[in-house]
Amino acid sequence: MAKIALFGAAGAIGRSLADALRERGEAYRVVGRDRTRLEQAFGGDSRAEIVTWNPDDPAPVREAARSVDTLVYLVGVPYNHFELHPRTMQKTLDGAIAEGVRRIVLIGTVYPYGMPVTEKVTEEHPRNPTTFKGKMRKEQEDLLLAADAAGKVEGVILRLPDFYGPGVEASFLDRAFKAAVSGGTADMIGPIDTPHEFVYVPDVGPVVLDLAAKPEARGRWWNLAGAGVTSQRKMAEMAFAATGRRPKIRVAGKTMLRVMGLFNPFMRELVEMQYLQTNPVLMDDTALHALLGSVKKTSYEEGVRKTVESLQRHASSRLDV
Repeated sequence: MAKIALFGAAGAIGRSLADALRERGEAYRVVGRDRTRLEQAFGGDSRAEIVTWNPDDPAPVREAARSVDTLVYLVGVPYNHFELHPRTMQKTLDGAIAEGVRRIVLIGTVYPYGMPVTEKVTEEHPRNPTTFKGKMRKEQEDLLLAADAAGKVEGVILRLPDFYGPGVEASFLDRAFKAAVSGGTADMIGPIDTPHEFVYVPDVGPVVLDLAAKPEARGRWWNLAGAGVTSQRKMAEMAFAATGRRPKIRVAGKTMLRVMGLFNPFMRELVEMQYLQTNPVLMDDTALHALLGSVKKTSYEEGVRKTVESLQRHASSRLDV
C-alpha cells in the first residue's frame, strides 16, 4: 500500500518525485484528473498506483487520500484562475484530515514574498504579496499552516524559484532551449539580464522526500534556491553553445506583453508578475541545508546540457518515426 501520494502528479515536479521514489524502492500513489495522462507518465512503473479525482467532490478527494501517510500537494490551476488555489487546497485539506493523513507538503513559489526588500530572501522575509496571484498563494499557504497550528495535520511548505529541465515546458527558458535545438529564435520575457535563479527539476524530488521525513520541518516554509545566481540571457547562451549555434534572441518587455495579452490570455496574465523580472526574488536556503545536511544541486552548465540533449533525442526520435 502506497504511503505517499502525489496530488497533481502529472507535471514536471511530480515526475521528479516519482523518479526519486523509484530510486528508493518506495511505492507511491499518483493522483490527477486525467487518467490517460497519468497512464502515459506512470503506467510503466509497477510501484505507481494510479488514482483519479475530482477536487470539487468530497468523495473522490477522500478516496485519493485514503491510507496515505504523506500527501505532496502539486495541484495546478489555470494561470488566469488563481482564486482556485485556496479553494482546492481547502477541499483537499478537508478530505485528507478526514482520512487521517499525517503530513501534507505543499510545493510553493516565491509569489507570497511579494517585492523583495533584501538582496537575498530568507524564510524570515515578510510575506507581503501585492499581486492577486501572490495573495492567492499566500491564502493557500495560510490554510495549511492553520491546520498545522490546530494539530489537524503536519504542514510543510517548500518554496521553489523558476525551474527548468528535460521535459519541462512550463518554463521561461523552454523556448530558448527549443530554439537552440531547432536553430530558431528564442522568444524570451524581459528584461533578461537581471539576476535570476532556476532550479533543475530532477533535483527537486529528493529534497522533497528528505524534507517530508523531518518532523522538525513542520509548521513553516523552507526555501530551495537555485544553483547560484545567473540570468535568462546566460542560460539561453549556454543552450545555444551546447548546440554549437550562434544565439538568436528576441525579448518581449512589459509593453509588448500587454499588446500580446490582447490576443493571448496567458501573456496577459504575465504582466502582473513581470516585477519578478525587474526585481527578482533570490532565495537564501541556508536553513534548508542546515536541516537536511546536504542538498544536491546540478550546475547550470550541466543542467542546460542535459536539457538540450533531451530535446535533441526527442527531435531525433520524431524524425525516425
